[in-house]
Amino acid sequence: MRIRTTVCGSAPWLAVDPLLLNFPAGLPMNSLPASAGTGILMALITWSNSYSVGVKMLDSQHTVLFGILNDLHAAMMNGLAQKPTGDLLKKLVSYTRNHFSTEEAMMAKTNYPEFLHRQAHHRDLTRQVRQFMARYERGDSKVNIEPLRFLSDWLTKHIQREDKEYGPWLNQRGLC
Repeated sequence: MRIRTTVCGSAPWLAVDPLLLNFPAGLPMNSLPASAGTGILMALITWSNSYSVGVKMLDSQHTVLFGILNDLHAAMMNGLAQKPTGDLLKKLVSYTRNHFSTEEAMMAKTNYPEFLHRQAHHRDLTRQVRQFMARYERGDSKVNIEPLRFLSDWLTKHIQREDKEYGPWLNQRGLC
């Protein structure tokens, strides 16, 4: 098999959704302010280069997902009201959906061999997050550590096991 060497550049076929760029710049991913001046609340998850898939746009989106989960964790730990927590859950659902669309567009455009498998995993997580959101909106479920741990574990394992596999594939096809 001959590997094509390309210079990584922009992908004009991939439009960036403005929602994906609507996240506060400079948000520290490794610590969040705690309530009542108690110091620093440990982040639920911390981004590091070990999570990098080698595609800048996707790495950037992954750091935003880490940030949203950390914001949810901080809201829960600080006892914020339902409304701010619900807004963060909605943001997580929306951002995750858009992020998965971006990943899938890149995989489809480059004919990634595991595309359908990855798409199925994305649908499964999206379904689980939507179910949690629906229960939350009905008042059946409050944000607690279990769903946050599930989401953070799923995200970190998904990036480390599955997303890292497509990085070289996309890089060889000019996406960095």
